[in-house]
Parts: sequence; C-alpha cells; structure tokens
Amino acid sequence: MTLVLVVAGYALVPLAGITLVLVARARPEVLAPLGVLLENVFAHRAARITLLLFAWWLGWHFLVPD
Repeated sequence: MTLVLVVAGYALVPLAGITLVLVARARPEVLAPLGVLLENVFAHRAARITLLLFAWWLGWHFLVPD
C-alpha cells in the first residue's frame, strides 16, 4: 500500500508540472509562464542566493552517501 502511494506521488508531481505549463501557455493572464516567473525571481540577488543554498542543502542531504 505504501509503495502504491509513493509511486502515485512521484507520478503526480510531473503531471502537475505539465498541467501548470499548459495552463500558463493557454491563459498567461491567469498564470505566469515559467520564463516570466523565473525572470522575476532571479531579478533579485537574495532570491538567487536563497535558491543556490536550497539546491546545495538538497544535494547535501539526498546525494551525499552516509
């Protein structure tokens, strides 16, 4: 049962991402396209540093062997 939930979760995340991309392309006045969103986020130095540190933290916790 747990394995089914994990697999379903991993399947739903890309499906949600694809859905968001399609909605953003179809109705850009409702949801900003990814390029516009990233342009706005990366315009601020604090956001770039925060995302860099988050990627480092994520890699350290999930990619470094015990």
